Amino acid sequence: MLIREATEEDWPAIWAFMRGIIAAGDTYTYDPDTPEEAARGLWFVPPPGRAFVAVDDDGTVLGTSKVARNQAGGGSHVANGSYMVDPGRSGRGVGRALGEHSLEWARAAGFRGMQFNAVVATNIRALTLWQSIGFTVIGTIPGGFDHPDQGSVDLHLMYRDL
Repeated sequence: MLIREATEEDWPAIWAFMRGIIAAGDTYTYDPDTPEEAARGLWFVPPPGRAFVAVDDDGTVLGTSKVARNQAGGGSHVANGSYMVDPGRSGRGVGRALGEHSLEWARAAGFRGMQFNAVVATNIRALTLWQSIGFTVIGTIPGGFDHPDQGSVDLHLMYRDL
C-alpha cells in the first residue's frame, strides 16, 4: 500500500465510496445530502492542509484522509484529521495506515497535536483504532449526534500530542 497526496484525478475514486459513507449518516457529521462539489471542497483543504489517498499496487484508491489546521490563530498548531476507507476494502489496515501517516505528516509539518472533533460513540471500530495509536477521549457531548438507526448518541472529542 502506498500513501500519497491526493490529486484531482483521484477525486472520482474517492467520491465513489465517500458519497455512500456520507449518505449513510452514521459516522460523519456531514449532511447526508451533501452534493459532490461541496464534498470536494470539504476534503481538498487549503494549504497547509493536505488530502491523501492510500492506493494498492495497481493504483486502486483504498481510502483517503485529510489533515488541516483545527483552528486558526493561536490554535493553528493543532491539526485535525479525517479518514474514509472504501467499505469494500475494510479490514486490510487501510485506516490504521492512513492514521499513522497523518500523524507523521502533521508532525513533520510542524503541528504539535492532533484533534478529532466528532467521533461518533457508536463507531467502535474508529474509537478502537484511534485509541490504539495514542488518541484519548478528552470530552464527550452527550447526545451530540443523531444516528439514523440508534437515535441520539454521544459524540467524542479525541486528542493526542505529536
